[in-house]
Amino acid sequence: MVDSDKVAGALNVDEFLRQCQPSGDAAYNAFKKLLEMLESSATRSQARALLTALQKRFGHSKDASASCFDIYHFRIHDVLLSDNQGLQERKKMTMLEIPSIFIPEDWSFTFYEGINRHPNDIFKDKTVAELGCGNGWISIALAEKWSPLKVYGLDINPRAVKVAWINLYLNALDENGSFIHDNEGKTLLDRVEFHESDLLAYCRDHGIELDRIVGCIPQILNPNPEAMSKMITENASEEFLYSLSNYCALQGFVEDQFGLGLIARAVEEGIAVIKPLGIMVFNIGGRPGQGVCKRLFERRGFRITKLWQTKVIQAADTDISALVEIEKNSHHRFEFFMGLVGNQPICARTAWAYGKSGGPISHALSVYSCQLRQPIIVDFIKNGFQEISNSLDLSFEDDSVADEKIPFLAYLAKILKENSFFPYEPPSGSTQFRKLIASFMRTYHHVPLNINNVVIFPSRAVAIEDALRLFSPRLAIVDQYLTKHLPKKWLTSLAIEGTNCIADDEHDEDVITVIEAPRQSDLLIELIKKLKPQVVITGMAEFEVVTSTAFEQLLDTTRETGSRLFLDISDHLELSSLPGSNGVLKYLAGNVLPSHAAIFCGLLKNQVYSDLEVAFVICEEESIFSALSKTVELLEGHTALFSQYYYGCLFHELLSFQLSDRRPIVQREHKNNSTAMIGFTKSAISAFNGAELSVNRTKETQLIHMDVDHSSLPIPLAIKGAIFESFARQNMTEQETDVGEEIQLFINENYGFVMHNASELVYGDCPLALFNKLILCCNEEGGTLCFPAGCNGNYMCAAKFMKTNFATISTTKDNGFKLNDRILTNFLGTVNKPWIYISGPTVSPTGSIYRNEEMKAILSVCARFRARVVIDTSFSGLEFNTGDMVKWNLDDMFMEMKEPHPHFSVCLLGGLSSGMLRGGLDFGFLVINDPLLIEVLHSFPGLSKPHSTMRYAIKKLLSMRCRKETSFSEAISELKAILKARVIRLKETLGHCGWNVLECYGGVSVMAEPSAYFGKSVTLNGLGDNGSTNVTLSESNIRETILKATGLCINSSSWTGVPGYCRLTVALQEPEFESALRSILHFKELVLGK
Repeated sequence: MVDSDKVAGALNVDEFLRQCQPSGDAAYNAFKKLLEMLESSATRSQARALLTALQKRFGHSKDASASCFDIYHFRIHDVLLSDNQGLQERKKMTMLEIPSIFIPEDWSFTFYEGINRHPNDIFKDKTVAELGCGNGWISIALAEKWSPLKVYGLDINPRAVKVAWINLYLNALDENGSFIHDNEGKTLLDRVEFHESDLLAYCRDHGIELDRIVGCIPQILNPNPEAMSKMITENASEEFLYSLSNYCALQGFVEDQFGLGLIARAVEEGIAVIKPLGIMVFNIGGRPGQGVCKRLFERRGFRITKLWQTKVIQAADTDISALVEIEKNSHHRFEFFMGLVGNQPICARTAWAYGKSGGPISHALSVYSCQLRQPIIVDFIKNGFQEISNSLDLSFEDDSVADEKIPFLAYLAKILKENSFFPYEPPSGSTQFRKLIASFMRTYHHVPLNINNVVIFPSRAVAIEDALRLFSPRLAIVDQYLTKHLPKKWLTSLAIEGTNCIADDEHDEDVITVIEAPRQSDLLIELIKKLKPQVVITGMAEFEVVTSTAFEQLLDTTRETGSRLFLDISDHLELSSLPGSNGVLKYLAGNVLPSHAAIFCGLLKNQVYSDLEVAFVICEEESIFSALSKTVELLEGHTALFSQYYYGCLFHELLSFQLSDRRPIVQREHKNNSTAMIGFTKSAISAFNGAELSVNRTKETQLIHMDVDHSSLPIPLAIKGAIFESFARQNMTEQETDVGEEIQLFINENYGFVMHNASELVYGDCPLALFNKLILCCNEEGGTLCFPAGCNGNYMCAAKFMKTNFATISTTKDNGFKLNDRILTNFLGTVNKPWIYISGPTVSPTGSIYRNEEMKAILSVCARFRARVVIDTSFSGLEFNTGDMVKWNLDDMFMEMKEPHPHFSVCLLGGLSSGMLRGGLDFGFLVINDPLLIEVLHSFPGLSKPHSTMRYAIKKLLSMRCRKETSFSEAISELKAILKARVIRLKETLGHCGWNVLECYGGVSVMAEPSAYFGKSVTLNGLGDNGSTNVTLSESNIRETILKATGLCINSSSWTGVPGYCRLTVALQEPEFESALRSILHFKELVLGK
């Protein structure tokens, strides 16, 4: 054994003690110099010997150690470990402590005990950080026992970091100053580093990714906003540096009120630097209550395990009066105990009183291990959405709910983070969603479907009603459980005589009679045989769906009677990794679905949102698939994107349980159907043939869509935040999702439209779906729907599909193809029961603007002729260079007209599609101020309405708009600037290429006439028998020719209703817009030459 006093030599123990005696600052400076010697190989042995001598002089008893601390402001003592399982089988470590750093107490030893509850390999070869390392004992003990790759001990107190380094040398060196090597040949200095850091700032700034984060962070019972305002340096006072363990600034988290704000920040910072499968271990005092402590982690998406729990006596220097004040002003009760023995919790007020009278109070101390389910969620929030952090709640009582919702939130965070816009999806539904459904059917039920066998609808009720409108059967038999949302007129009609299946051109399309039927197959089959309906829509009884027998009997019977069959399997499709037997799908695994049959399925079975629905239809007949897709486009516009995302995420999770179906594709049987079946209605065929519906992309063709009402412009951050928050929130109240007040403020501020007692506000998934309900009301009144020329072509085709009497009002180019009082007066004298459709203030698709005085004149004429008016504002809100042109005051107009025309009625239709470029949000509203019309509207109940999550998001956005929040206003201004620049560039390009462009003041589209092209010929390669074909251009083929020549999709005059004029939208993503301009130039070169 070496005589340490002799080896100390020049480092005389008594001299060192004299340097320490004046103050804690003096002691710290003496040890700082000693650290410099430890860091140098030349003086390391002498410095280590001095530490040994100091320990021997004062470490023989607790009294001597306490005396050293009081007189010389330090102590060196042994910390006993809980076992001897370290690499060197140490039973203790030697530690230096000084007054200006936090002294380890019972709770820090409890934390180490909790860490010991983990398996032995939890830290082995891992990169670890300890937050609030203090004198470093836990970091050193952790490295000693588990051999991590590296431990970073971090503390905001610079003196603590210096002392931790001294302690590292104290335990890494033997008494001779030689390094102690473990069985891997490494020393503690190889495995441990200490750094000054505000929580995880050091790791973040140096790009260090962590496998484990441990933290013995104190609970701040009285957050002091001024505590962090001083500059933290090693020369700060002892009192200030010590106070860092008890006080800190408010962290801006909801947990601040419980003293957990610093821990909350540590957790959120940890998410940014921890690896995907990393683990955090934290020590938390149980004073706020175990539920509050657990929720801190759970609401951020952690899966937690309680490793260890004990009780510790409340520190004498901790003031709990702040907790008493919180209890006074809230319903929350903190959790203390009387002494260490009592198990009955007492509140902070009782504990404060008991402690003041000399009684010992204690609190629980727990060690939690937590693993993040989906790191991307909080990472997304931290990158621009910090304001919604406090509303995030990922704690769930039911793990099955968490397992469903958290992966969706992670997926949603990913697409919102990675995409600046939502891509255009075909009306038949999201390509990815349909692909997932087809994959699920192939993998789980061995039904070889593809995306062209699946059509998406907003809901099962909408799918049923739209299918009936597509075929318009004289008689339909519908399952009694599926008739609730059908029009009342269909359910009360008795026109069933002579209902045998007849040719398409003979049956009366205006009469649909629906007979309710029992679900039991034998009774249903008997009814089908007797009544011979053209369409049968039914579900199946639970006991009959186990085998395919009942389904086969239904197929045979409907084939024999010439009835189309739509079978609902909503109740029997299990979204499970172990789905039950399903006879219908068993049949489809071996047989092609006959052409007269289709399968319906409404998706409602999820753990989180009982009312979030989307539906799909399976059909293997190409003509039916195409017709259903077009029906969705004309009647519904699209299916809510986020509903598809949600269920798509469920299908994706289920598919991750299974390998791809490796069975060879079975050659399925195909049964021919020779019986005549009812076809599509004449009106549907006419609408499909006349409409310029969206063109689907093929593998060979990359299309550029300037023909759809879809925006691919950047989504403002406010909209992204509202979307994510709406799904992240739990237990939303009705008040939080009631958007009525915000809609009223919105229409009053923008259009001067005031809702009165007789008015009703109706919501829908999109304005088009609401407009189609108004079409039905018009039909019911026997009215004529009147569209100005230069109108949205899809709306006009929808009216044609719905067999509406409609007329076109001639407009002129000189007036921007707008209505005026003169044109309207001449027209209305020739029409019976007119319904006037007006797009405004911004006209779609012309981009013209109706001024207030123009609208007043138009409404005055309408009131005089007792015409109903539908004002569609859904394309307004993105006007540029208009000044006050778009400011309307509709209420003043109504007041003037009501006295001479008391029955004058105006419906206001709107949405968020333009004013906010909805970013995937699907929403429309309709305001009706006529009680009779309201009653008629409610007789058509099959309307898909926005989910509560969407209403929450829209309410938040409208509130931001009403408050004129800077970030939101700037985002809208930026979008307007983009659109204005796009319109200018498109106008220049079209003008250069021989198009006459109509002046545009707002909106997302431009109208232009390719006058230089009509009558010209162009040769298209790759077409015709000879590999090319010559086309003479005209209004009727200009769209198709441009598409075939360049891949650019536009709308022709058959869509705009204005001879010669085409519609081109500009709300494309930047690369697509540039490609569109190049396509226009390329087509000009093909036809007109360079």
